[in-house]
Amino acid sequence: MFGEMFRLQGKLRDFINNRWLVFVAAMWIQSCAGIGYLYGSISPVIKSSLNYNQRQIARLGVAKDLGDSVGFLAGSLCEVLPIWGALLIGALKNFIGYGWVWLIVTGRVPTLPLWAMCVVIFVGANGGTYFNTAALVSCVQNFPKSRGPVVGILKGFAGLSGAILTQVYAMINAPDQAAIIFMVAVGPSMVVIALMFIVRPVGGHRQVRPSDGSSFTFTYSVCILLAAYLMGVMLVEDIDDVNHTVVTLFTVILFILVLLPIVIPILLISLSSDSKPPAEESLLPPETEKDRPGKSGQSGSNEVILSEVEEEKPVEVDLLPASEREKRIAQLQAKLVHAAAEGAIRIKRRKGPRRGEDFTLMQALIKADFWLIFFSLLLGSGSGLTVIDNLGQMSESLGYDNTHIFVSMISIWNFLGRIAGGYFSEIIVRDYAYPRPVAMAVAQIIMVVGHLLFAMGWTGGAMYGGTLLIGLGYGAHWAIVPAAATELFGLKKFGALYNFLTLANPAGSLIFSGVIASNIYDHEAEKQSRQMQLHHQQKQNSVFLLGRTMPADVELGVEESLRCEGAVCFFLTSMIMSGLCIVAVLLSMVLVYRTKIVYNNLYGKSRT
Repeated sequence: MFGEMFRLQGKLRDFINNRWLVFVAAMWIQSCAGIGYLYGSISPVIKSSLNYNQRQIARLGVAKDLGDSVGFLAGSLCEVLPIWGALLIGALKNFIGYGWVWLIVTGRVPTLPLWAMCVVIFVGANGGTYFNTAALVSCVQNFPKSRGPVVGILKGFAGLSGAILTQVYAMINAPDQAAIIFMVAVGPSMVVIALMFIVRPVGGHRQVRPSDGSSFTFTYSVCILLAAYLMGVMLVEDIDDVNHTVVTLFTVILFILVLLPIVIPILLISLSSDSKPPAEESLLPPETEKDRPGKSGQSGSNEVILSEVEEEKPVEVDLLPASEREKRIAQLQAKLVHAAAEGAIRIKRRKGPRRGEDFTLMQALIKADFWLIFFSLLLGSGSGLTVIDNLGQMSESLGYDNTHIFVSMISIWNFLGRIAGGYFSEIIVRDYAYPRPVAMAVAQIIMVVGHLLFAMGWTGGAMYGGTLLIGLGYGAHWAIVPAAATELFGLKKFGALYNFLTLANPAGSLIFSGVIASNIYDHEAEKQSRQMQLHHQQKQNSVFLLGRTMPADVELGVEESLRCEGAVCFFLTSMIMSGLCIVAVLLSMVLVYRTKIVYNNLYGKSRT
């Protein structure tokens, strides 16, 4: 009896400490962490309730993007606090920030000035940085050899959270549109608090199993099934007026699909008797310096010699086949060691790490490669975020009444872009030892076409096609960039590096949405307003000359005068975004050229 009890306790302990359970719990947290992608659904409610114009809504959007991206504090706290402490802080900030917005919109508390509203929405959105950082830091440490798939799946669920929360809101079926803000304040905070003790590093590098490949395949299958299901549900709900019972059934099936990955850790524990015993697994040596990502293969004087060989070898050596290249480097190393022993040369240790080793944030900030990543991300993801933040107004300007369908669709394509970005970029580096940023350049080319579709504004296809391409391209950035950052600058300070790179999002939003898009929209809206007023004035004068009375309903209201209609509202903005994405492609290709040697050193040997 006691033996059976101890065996069950051991099974439970192994289950709690299983890295796949941590991964699945992190997926669930991420599935409600991308609250910022719901801004397209929240902003019309705020605009109508507080009588804001488009410039004011754009400034709120920039504050939201800043809160969603400024994660220095989250990254720092994850290094000094337990992961559950950082998650708890994020949950509280989410609840307080968005809860206060809900109280203001519903008139339960006095309205705040615009700057104070920006502060409040910043606080609410900033909670998401704690969710993202805690989930990514834990899982990247638990899966150091599978960074691309892990980051892609986690960031994918964050991108899909907009569609998931929209479906939950449809099930609530609240007549009050402000209820979506209340759901955003309460729902994610409850989920995070429930899971915050599970998500943490558990020494995952010692839990590598032959079945990991099958587990990732199953997870990818669930992700694709989940995206396809959500897309079908959204289209059905958009085309047909389904009743509340059907919507509830759709949502229940959605919850089942989201919970389905828990099958993986359950099966791993139930089959653990057929594989390596946990006691034996715990005796495995920790990851060696040679195998650890971001570390050099030697230490002491040999490390200095290898560093000198890497710096001093002729350029043509890197163009040789892998086997011949290793021979030539070995010869150079032998000559250098002999010369150093004879005193013919003096070896000096390089200051700071090389690319591929562990960098601090300050060390990374003086590297050109880091800034190439940052500005390429700023132009690519910043232009995509401009579309996401203005999607409600873009669809309204083209005559669509239901803006929620496009918010949900871009969330789904964002999700698939992140999954695909992580998957295909991993193939690029693992199978071909080619730099991962080439996948980022491909994603930015896709976004160029998407912005052009939005610029054309064709009735029927432009919104759907543009939403598809922008969602895929934007999402791919957030699977590729974090993985590339760990490869070039190491895992040790990943939290700080990642949260600095995410500043590209609000920086792009501040320039592209807060300045360019909003000013062009308001300019076109005011132009249309003047034209309509002139038209009505001419009509009034003609009626007056005929001796008739002008009907009262021809006067143009203030709200109508601030609304722009037609493709012209975002034509110039979309063309500018397309041009910026072309510049981003060029920056990404420069980064590819500069990092070929690094990726060949990291992955080239595994192919020989």
